Amino acid sequence: MIVKLYTYHMSPPVRACMMVCDIFNVPFEKIPVDLQAGEHLTPEFLKKNPIHQVPVMEDGDLILHDSHAILPYLADTYGKDDSWYPNNIKKRALGQVVMTGKKTIEKELLDDALEGYSFLEAFLSRSKYIAADHVTIADIAILSVMTSLSQILPVDLHSKLFCIFRYPKTTVWLEHLKEMPYCKKYNEEGANALAALVKSRVA
Repeated sequence: MIVKLYTYHMSPPVRACMMVCDIFNVPFEKIPVDLQAGEHLTPEFLKKNPIHQVPVMEDGDLILHDSHAILPYLADTYGKDDSWYPNNIKKRALGQVVMTGKKTIEKELLDDALEGYSFLEAFLSRSKYIAADHVTIADIAILSVMTSLSQILPVDLHSKLFCIFRYPKTTVWLEHLKEMPYCKKYNEEGANALAALVKSRVA
């Protein structure tokens, strides 16, 4: 059975869901929702998600909205083991702490981004990835945000003469995951589009 995923290409949570589907080899039908045209406010869409947001996922008779629900569901249902979303309660709780943070990029939040970078650097100082020494769905959730945000507020300071690595572990983590096939296929284009849009509005 093919999963249906209602999407908007610039949405970080949508991109995270598409990447996780790809990671777990979950066949899915991508159904674009034109937010500018108000398609998320139509009676048909509101029946699926009264909160009128994307992503929305349909898997058979199950309808889930909010990536915080969708990502764990995909990991538990389609993951071959618990490495992406650990069964260990403490490890799972750590991943949830990170995933339930803010997942949008808004102008008023940009001033707080460096504090967020500091938090991420602290997590990555304890383990190779955010919640473990291997990639989990928490990394994918944050990756979808960071690939746009880092284009607006660079993680490191660059000039023609020098580069200051303010958050070295975050830099290594981000550059590594950006090269993953699932990131290039389902995240890169939307991340670039969102970054360009935000930069045009805050310039």
